[in-house]
Amino acid sequence: MKRKDFISNMAFAGFGISAFGFNSKEIIGSKGIHDIFKNNNIKISLAQWSLHNMINSGEISPYDFPKLAAKWGFSGIEHVNALYHDVMKSKNKNLALKSFIKKNNQLAKNYDLKNLMIMIDDEGDLSTNTKNDRIKAIKNHFPWVETAAAMGCNSIRINLFVPSGQAYNVNDWKDTSIESLSKIGEYAESYGINILVENHGGLSSNAKLLIEVINIVDKNNCGTLPDFGNFCVRREDNERWDKTCLEEYDKYTGMDELMHKNLGSVSAKSYDFDNQGNETSLDYSRMVKIIKKHNFSGYIGVEYGGGEYGGIPMSDPKGTIATRDLLLKLI
Repeated sequence: MKRKDFISNMAFAGFGISAFGFNSKEIIGSKGIHDIFKNNNIKISLAQWSLHNMINSGEISPYDFPKLAAKWGFSGIEHVNALYHDVMKSKNKNLALKSFIKKNNQLAKNYDLKNLMIMIDDEGDLSTNTKNDRIKAIKNHFPWVETAAAMGCNSIRINLFVPSGQAYNVNDWKDTSIESLSKIGEYAESYGINILVENHGGLSSNAKLLIEVINIVDKNNCGTLPDFGNFCVRREDNERWDKTCLEEYDKYTGMDELMHKNLGSVSAKSYDFDNQGNETSLDYSRMVKIIKKHNFSGYIGVEYGGGEYGGIPMSDPKGTIATRDLLLKLI
């Protein structure tokens, strides 16, 4: 199937949502999508966060993620550790991780998928000034490096956070971030795993500062995971999430800067769409042009964050598919 024909035929899919979150008309055959990417250096993957509402509500299991990704035509998947409560709340985490690896490797094999990345949250603040907490957070990331390697992933994503609500100092943040990234990067080298830092709020969303940190660390396996939508540098009361953003780094300047240290993964965050399927808070066309300008070769990960379509609230599957379809038109 030709790319042009495939895109035009996608209109038949509609966006009817069943109680489970999708119906058969939405599920575009994976063969058609895979044909588009056969000779394309840019591919699209699915970030598990796109389904976080369904997973956290118990509507689906996190282990349903590979099946849905395959049905929607994705070939690569990006796991989010925090969505696997069987691991994160386990009293025996090492045993839980062994089960996690076994299950996800089998699912990837069953659905002909590639495990690309594990996004790491809730394992401690790597940029805290409290030394003991920082050392603990660094060590908490080591098992995830090993897990990613055992699953055939190429990367883990980390956050360079200070504790939520705490005021931060630029020099302190740089020093602690350099220390943590260096140690995790060094540990990951022997496993062949990349350590990707996402612009994920606070000073990590100041692209210029983040690039400074990565340049000083100066490791081939340490780079960025540029995210289209996470450029809020400061919120009310220094809270990490939810509060009003008081200072935002320019998204497009930031994306361009972060691409200089990209290691083959980009996160396409999305929120709201108009009736024509365009993301209304981000200029997706401009973002894709920036990526292509840097001769990007790798995966753009669909990461739907929750929002509306033409003013109507959108489910996780509908938002995922809307984001996928928009990228397919632009790549």
